[in-house]
Amino acid sequence: MSPESGFALITGASAGIGAAFARELAARGHHLLLTARRIERLQALAGELVGTYGIRVEVISADLADREAPRMLVEEIERRGLAIDMLVNNAGYGVTGYFLTQPWTVQADFIQVLMSAPTELCHRLLPAMRERGHGRIINVASLAGHIPGSAGQTLYAGAKAYLIKLSQALHLEYRADGINTCALCPGFTYSEFHDVTGSREMMSKLPKWLWMDAQTVVRQGLDAVERGDPVCINGRVNRTIKTLLKLMPDRLAFHLIGRQSRRIRKQAPA
Repeated sequence: MSPESGFALITGASAGIGAAFARELAARGHHLLLTARRIERLQALAGELVGTYGIRVEVISADLADREAPRMLVEEIERRGLAIDMLVNNAGYGVTGYFLTQPWTVQADFIQVLMSAPTELCHRLLPAMRERGHGRIINVASLAGHIPGSAGQTLYAGAKAYLIKLSQALHLEYRADGINTCALCPGFTYSEFHDVTGSREMMSKLPKWLWMDAQTVVRQGLDAVERGDPVCINGRVNRTIKTLLKLMPDRLAFHLIGRQSRRIRKQAPA
């Protein structure tokens, strides 16, 4: 099925990796459905992509922290008569501070956006992909999902590890139906993420060789899902970090991650 015959749905498309996905997919000829909370940014990006590539771009404002948002989003997709051939579950953020620093409502919203919403969107959009015999799902996870959890962003690594396992399982279950699923696992990526979490000053002290640009991350992810890779860890440096930590004794890996997290993250009171 050619890309022009359906739409790619990108969540969290207003900036960062999500916007990079939109630009790369537009360049490859895909029609797009962009969703995020900031409708003005989505409309500006849509105008840019339509003008540059002549594709069709739809926008829907949605806050995935709302438990009803995934259902309402899919209902609006059906109302508009759009066929989603690719789902990019990209929406995400970090909650800074130790676990008890933030109220439960903040933690619950994080779980909804990072875990529940992507899972529900997969569940709601997979049936039509199976019926058409073609589909691509990319769940934007992280290198953090492959290594021990660190202090200061309690739920982040666990949420990303969940997306990795979900992607692997979905790929095994539905690849025979023409649906490839891939967990994209970038490390440090130039985007707005660290501005939102308030860690930009600390992150800027890290060596430049640890960082990748969002467009490269996206290209590698799209190529990986087309190849049928269930997991894509971006960059040689990140793959090396993952391998070394897997080879270490658990106690040593945990100690190293704990020490490094104290150095590079803002510390919140326990």
